Amino acid sequence: MDEFSVLVGGKAGDGINEAGMIIARLYNQLGYCLYQYLDYQSLIRGGHNFAIVRASGKKIGACLDSVDFLLALNQDTIDRHEGRLKENSVVIFDSDEVKSGFDGGVGLPLKTMAKEAGAPSISRNVGLIGAFSKAAGVEWKILEDVLRKEVPKLIDENLEVARRGYEGIEEEERLKVERRSYPCCPVITGNEVIGLGLLRGGLDAYVAYPMTPSSGILHFLAKVAGDFSIKVIHPENEIAVILMAQGFAYAGKRAALGTSGGGFCLMNEGMSLAGMAETPLVAVVSMRAGPSTGVPTYTAQSDLHFVMNAGQGEFTHLVIAPGDAEQAYYWSATSMGLAWKYQIPVILLSDKTLSESAYSFNLDEAEEIPEIGPVLADGEGEYRRYLRTDDGISPLAFPPRSGAAVKANGYAHLESGITTEDAGEIKAVQDKSLRKEVSLKIELEGLPAVRTYGPEDASLALLCWGSNKPVCAELAEKLGLRVVQPVVLNPFPKSQFEEALQGVERTISVETNSTGQLARLIRCYGFEADDLILKYDARPFSVDDLEERLMEVTR
Repeated sequence: MDEFSVLVGGKAGDGINEAGMIIARLYNQLGYCLYQYLDYQSLIRGGHNFAIVRASGKKIGACLDSVDFLLALNQDTIDRHEGRLKENSVVIFDSDEVKSGFDGGVGLPLKTMAKEAGAPSISRNVGLIGAFSKAAGVEWKILEDVLRKEVPKLIDENLEVARRGYEGIEEEERLKVERRSYPCCPVITGNEVIGLGLLRGGLDAYVAYPMTPSSGILHFLAKVAGDFSIKVIHPENEIAVILMAQGFAYAGKRAALGTSGGGFCLMNEGMSLAGMAETPLVAVVSMRAGPSTGVPTYTAQSDLHFVMNAGQGEFTHLVIAPGDAEQAYYWSATSMGLAWKYQIPVILLSDKTLSESAYSFNLDEAEEIPEIGPVLADGEGEYRRYLRTDDGISPLAFPPRSGAAVKANGYAHLESGITTEDAGEIKAVQDKSLRKEVSLKIELEGLPAVRTYGPEDASLALLCWGSNKPVCAELAEKLGLRVVQPVVLNPFPKSQFEEALQGVERTISVETNSTGQLARLIRCYGFEADDLILKYDARPFSVDDLEERLMEVTR
């Protein structure tokens, strides 16, 4: 098999995410590129959770509809996903829980196995992984090594459950799996990659109130805070988050925050404060389906125009939407440098699909991080926090500094930072902001603000942004299409986007929202999407789904 997909499912509390990650890491050891999508309801116990793990010898970042292995810890998983099976798919299930028969499946008493091994009931998933490993051709030594690394508690008992599952599969039912040549890379979530990128960008403090799907960044950075000597703080609410992050920045500490759309709503006044006070800030906003509570654990790309216009008044918003793990790493690090050089709020826009999916993260495929740093005061003469320069960038100083009054003012102000209501001074404040945006646009021309994939001579191009990049790129490779992905969305990189469209005769915007927000954005700059492919059921595109929709549009 050149590639295959595995679906493992059960209830919340059955350890489905961990089971999927262990399966992914098994095949990571065999030279496969991995992608895992996690689907779960907003429940602590019960309901239905499942993970789809796709393994391939080439770079991937999206799921297929069909699966080669269906691993079921309960009847509900089989009932919901039987339609995904192919003629030769393998089904393995817990016969203690699945009571209605399934033709062709292999049932093992996993609950009984866990009990007999002295392991907790949740260890059923380890028994299921053991059975899968035998059926999928994974050697016991590889499984044992991965489990010893990934299962920190009751390892002997869990290994016994895994061995019983492994031995429950007959040798003749076993597939032969060949090693692939994809580099052995860490299999980590998009949120973890974003956290690594922030650390690479010089992060000193991360402030967040937990909100799905951004919470993984908070958990990851809290776990490694001691290793990197950073502060990770969970304040009482989102208003406190954005103000505390700005307090860190005022003191000279590189700070970032994380939230989702609902939490970012509460941060709008703080965004305006950062804009007027010229406080460097990186805000990771991971989108989910809305409005309001919406569907907390599912995905959407519906907040683009909201974040581009967050906060009252006119000030520079830098909005960046990476599309895969390598882009997330590059732009998380680069956003820190840009925020501090230009003293602006930068919004790193993710979504549930990018944040909570797991990827084979290949650092060698990421762009080299540019060294972008702040302009610091030289200490000569009287310090003026808001000195009006040709490029709009005022040299920074931080308290306590002998002989300098370092102001941070959300009111219109003089160069010194003292409040003013003089008409000429107010205009000068806004002109300074406009010059800064011009300088930022020039800087962005030298960065990969727009990416393209597929043949350069293709006349049909898919336009996409954010997490739709991998599915569009894979389909474009298959069908000979071009993909144009603006990564920076504000200020919009018009010249790079125009160059990427050279020779294209027809464009189709692919988005997971109901209004075509990228199509609306590019229309403001004189570009028009000829067709839209929109998905707004809170689920991401699969490769098969997008191909079917594309055939409908182009036939």
